[in-house]
Amino acid sequence: MRSPQVPDGGLLSRSRTVAPAGWSRWLVPPAALSVHLSIGQAYAWSVFKPPLEKALGLSGTASALPFQLAIVMLGLSAAFGGTLVERKGPRWAMAVSLLCFASGFLLSALGAATEQFWLIVLGYGFVGGIGLGIGYISPVSTLIKWFPDRPGLATGIAIMGFGGGALIASPWSSQMLESFGADSAGIATAFLMHGLAYAVFMALGVLLVRVPADGWRPPGWTPPTEQRAMVSTAQVSARNALRTPQFWCLWVVLCMNVTAGIGILEKAAPMIRDFFADTSTPVSVSAAAGFVALLSLTNMGGRLVWSATSDAIGRKNMYRVYLGVGALLYLLIATTGGSSKPVFVLSALAILSFYGGGFSTAPAYLKDLFGTFQVGAIHGRLLTAWSTAGVLGPLIVNRVADSQEAAGRSGPGLYSLSLYIMMGLLVVGFVANECIRPVHPRFHEPATEGGAADASAGPANGTEAPDGSQQRLA
Repeated sequence: MRSPQVPDGGLLSRSRTVAPAGWSRWLVPPAALSVHLSIGQAYAWSVFKPPLEKALGLSGTASALPFQLAIVMLGLSAAFGGTLVERKGPRWAMAVSLLCFASGFLLSALGAATEQFWLIVLGYGFVGGIGLGIGYISPVSTLIKWFPDRPGLATGIAIMGFGGGALIASPWSSQMLESFGADSAGIATAFLMHGLAYAVFMALGVLLVRVPADGWRPPGWTPPTEQRAMVSTAQVSARNALRTPQFWCLWVVLCMNVTAGIGILEKAAPMIRDFFADTSTPVSVSAAAGFVALLSLTNMGGRLVWSATSDAIGRKNMYRVYLGVGALLYLLIATTGGSSKPVFVLSALAILSFYGGGFSTAPAYLKDLFGTFQVGAIHGRLLTAWSTAGVLGPLIVNRVADSQEAAGRSGPGLYSLSLYIMMGLLVVGFVANECIRPVHPRFHEPATEGGAADASAGPANGTEAPDGSQQRLA
């Protein structure tokens, strides 16, 4: 006879975070937002680029290294740490994210103060990037378990914070640099203040987050009796998920969608100015900055609106919109965008909303395909697609623009080829999405008497029946 299980570990252990009866699940999204709004500062790194270049004598390529390494480490740490996050729980994961992200700023402050750029790369890029990855996936499976009735809306609320983090960090960082100075000492002070402030803000999420008790369901909600074709009630482990074609199709889908979106995001300000440089109403620097702000807003809003919409129309249909309509919008920009500012701006805003929506819909898509058993770990592995796209998108747009400029072209001609390339990538993603089918039963976890996946069990043992179903061995 097993002895009663008592809470083990300290404050950060999973057993210490089980919610008591009557605890409101709507406290979990604010806990997630406290982390995602903080780590979303990564999208505001460009604020530090010009002062760093001037203070430390860096090139534009060099000053981008901390950000690029941070995005790479985001994907890698999410992939390798996903299973650990699932096992230790969201409070532990958020605490690790806090420690790494805040420490990254403190190391960067030391690097700026001593004018050692490698310390900034190490701090913000490597250490802070680990905080990005662990923090990004930390609330995902918890939110899905709290909101089985609305998984798209729940993950959209949290991941919206990552897209909106720059709206807070950008003006705040600019004000700090104006107050403290744009020299190495001022940059160091700004980094230091960022690290301390984000540590306090993220700590609120660490203390607030809870996981539902075993068997908990939202009041008045029962699982649907009729299973939708693309929504499984079975459970798949992270190890088995990587063996399925569905995972890799979704990897391609996310990579293509992110590559297309980040291609505009990274080059937004110079792109809109170049497109209309030879017209009677060129775009000013301030107007280009306003365009970038609008892109950030649609990136953030799309994460909530489109992921919530996917609860109603289904994840596969939602990605058909992201990829199919997105490809048509790229075609529209390439063919008519240079002659119409409204067409260019509205098309770019829609594409960026699809970019943001693709991120927030992905966890719910994974839940539909693989269940909730290890969805956080599976999501972490999927984010390697983001690391790939974070390098691929800017590389395509910048290399093509440089080559076209060397060939004597200007204006929209700098970007036409890259726009067609992005359109082609979205078509590839569309085809990959069409290839996604329900996961074969041979990848499912064995069920306990209560019908849930047995966390200690490996792949289901069984033989395949002629109709493709799984027959249990006696």
